[in-house]
Amino acid sequence: MTSFDTSPQLNVWRALLALAVVFVMLATTGWTALRNQRESTPLQASLRAWQHGRIHGQDLPDPDDTPGHLARFFAALTAQERVDLAQRYPLAVGNMNGAPVELRYRANRIALGQARKVELKRMHDTRLSPAGQQEAGERMHRFASLMTKGRHILAFDPDGSGRVAEVFGSLRKAERVSVVVPGVDTNLLNFQRTTRRYSAPFGMAKSLYRAERSASPSTRTAVIAWADYTAPAGLGIDSATAMRAKDGALRLNALVRALPGSSPVSLFCHSYGSVVCGVAAHTLPDRVADIAVAGSPGMRVTNASQLRTSAHVWAMRDADDWIQDVPYMEVGGLGHGADPVSSAFGSRVLSAQGADGHSGYFEPGTESLLNFAEIGIGAYRSVHCAHDDEACRAGLPGTATAGRA
Repeated sequence: MTSFDTSPQLNVWRALLALAVVFVMLATTGWTALRNQRESTPLQASLRAWQHGRIHGQDLPDPDDTPGHLARFFAALTAQERVDLAQRYPLAVGNMNGAPVELRYRANRIALGQARKVELKRMHDTRLSPAGQQEAGERMHRFASLMTKGRHILAFDPDGSGRVAEVFGSLRKAERVSVVVPGVDTNLLNFQRTTRRYSAPFGMAKSLYRAERSASPSTRTAVIAWADYTAPAGLGIDSATAMRAKDGALRLNALVRALPGSSPVSLFCHSYGSVVCGVAAHTLPDRVADIAVAGSPGMRVTNASQLRTSAHVWAMRDADDWIQDVPYMEVGGLGHGADPVSSAFGSRVLSAQGADGHSGYFEPGTESLLNFAEIGIGAYRSVHCAHDDEACRAGLPGTATAGRA
């Protein structure tokens, strides 16, 4: 599932709060250290190979260098040299902030093909249990789907539950860029769904892209389905703390800083994704014009001013969203702080009419999706506030082109 998804498990969340001391001890002991000991991953292996690679008799640049420096490195190469690097180090190039986006798409297609072959072999590996072989088949089919012609995969890591990011539209030509940040239980296998499609990152982003195009056909937009962080799995210690959010915030900041051009960026953060956005807020560049959260358990602050961002902060919650019953508090590292739709928080509160619960904010025809689309194209005066006033529109520019670079 994409985020906190089953209301009967609210008791689990409350139990976590009650057992704060126990969980914090577990999180800081050797149990965690042992759990995180891992062998080298395919991405790590590709990065190590890159670090030992050379071109024109010179070492390749540090893959963790600034996006600007890496962009200048790639710009100085011929088209064939760039392709050669993508073929030699597909996972490294495919996940490298600063590499040209089209080259990343190409590299990730190669990496997906390699990962698909690995899973195809695992499907018939008699050393695996039937369940293991079945999972290998599911992963193989997911990788094959991501390789479909016309799909633009900006990031891909097959390790563990996996990470992926996909782009709708052209990042290079976009006048506005939107990033969908999903929540709990996001992984490669449920990145896209055939049922409840708008609860998965692919469906969320595709729905938003279509809504933005419909709201302003003349505005060139791009939307990123960003599942490129390791989200918490279910309701447990990870989802009740900011551990996963801190790593996600670093990755989200790196993504935004590496985007081509200077067009405004709007973040749409669902459920635990809003924790990621809250932790990232103070580090994000000024081109981030909006941080909009839906079904949020909190943003790790008491009020919007503590986010320390110049972005407009928006919030919405459907009346039937079970997340409203989660304690909005933070004690000993557990919980995520104040309620973003409360009057004391200070966000611009939007209508979520039609969303129908925790996972319906991106459903076509809902006021929640329409509001997201209007924010995404910069048509702030067109958004629908949650209450019968214009508080959520106060002091904002009012044209669809406002804020464009």
